[in-house]
Amino acid sequence: MYRSCGRIFLLRQLWTLVLLGWACWIGEIAAAAPPEVPLIPGMGPYPVGFSLVEQYDRSRGFKADERNKVAPGEQARPVQTLIWYPAKPDRSSEMTFGDYVMLQPTETDFSAAHPSVGETVVMGDAFKAHYAEKLQTYRGVAPADGRYPVVIYAPSATSFAWENVDLCRYLASHGYVVIASPGMGEGRKSTSDQAGVDAQANDISFLVSYAATLSNTDVSKVAVAGFSWGGLAELFAAARDDRIKALIALDGSFRYFPWLVTQSKDVRPDAMKLPLLYFKGQWELEDQAHEYREQQADIIKPNVLNSWIHGDLVSVQMLGLFHPEFNSATHRLESFWEREFDNLQRADYDRNEGRLGYAWVTRYTLAFVDAYLKGDAKARAFLQATPRENGVPIHTMAIRIRKAVP
Repeated sequence: MYRSCGRIFLLRQLWTLVLLGWACWIGEIAAAAPPEVPLIPGMGPYPVGFSLVEQYDRSRGFKADERNKVAPGEQARPVQTLIWYPAKPDRSSEMTFGDYVMLQPTETDFSAAHPSVGETVVMGDAFKAHYAEKLQTYRGVAPADGRYPVVIYAPSATSFAWENVDLCRYLASHGYVVIASPGMGEGRKSTSDQAGVDAQANDISFLVSYAATLSNTDVSKVAVAGFSWGGLAELFAAARDDRIKALIALDGSFRYFPWLVTQSKDVRPDAMKLPLLYFKGQWELEDQAHEYREQQADIIKPNVLNSWIHGDLVSVQMLGLFHPEFNSATHRLESFWEREFDNLQRADYDRNEGRLGYAWVTRYTLAFVDAYLKGDAKARAFLQATPRENGVPIHTMAIRIRKAVP
């Protein structure tokens, strides 16, 4: 009996040790779980100021649609203009993400009252969990001395000017004036046709002209960065506006809507001499051809990237990013991650790995504009190095550089 009791006691001791071991192991896993990856790799040496300018392009009208509300009696095209800029130290008015969301109700009707953070706005509740997030951006502070290169940001179809606020503030902290307006067609809503892309392309040129009026800009050095449909609009703008010196396309739509390039007649990628940085996502051209069956034959011709021979082409395949992850608002849209993530993700990358990929997109964008607008030799060397040499984690990205031919 004593021997049997001893065995039972020993088994209990062993089981206790196993349970304790499991508890320690689980505790170690929890303790070792990585924190949420920051969307940017760290702010640069400049504090970032922010200003909002509500202005009109009086050379154009504005069509009524279901999305726009305009000031009574106003016929000109409203251009809500957001500006991030290198600033003097002044941390008295730090903005939150909610402050940007509250800009939505006055996008086209500048006479409307500006809501306060917490008031209900269209799409506002979708971001409510992030309203209080501080973004190291300060409203209305004095600009830093000097003149800085300009980056115009072109949003995706019908999107907010602040959809990529993290990229915009990151570039500003490294010595750029970044200017954005909402993604619009002839009215507030973008349309996937010639008139729609022309309207946003003209907005880009309007913002370049506006940048020339600012005391802190150097408009001899202008780049445009566009996400999705904005990546198509920037191509049209650059083909017609020689003030634009470089392009950054965040999974830009000219790869997916090449027939609109053909229809334009005056947009000739094979004749353009600008440097182009193109980030590709997981969306495949075969999927695009299936979705737009009427244009299947046109989707494979012309290929804008293959036609880009007279300007340097830096092509980056982001292995873990699918299309919506190229804008930082998506990373805060909780309903998207609850309902859409599994339908769009093609591989086993998780949400945190998407944030990591986005952070490297911002880092390479900075290197590109530093290299081509500022002539920075270190930035050019960074672009030419392998991702591993630059510290990029494996399975994150692949890069190819094709030099321009005369």
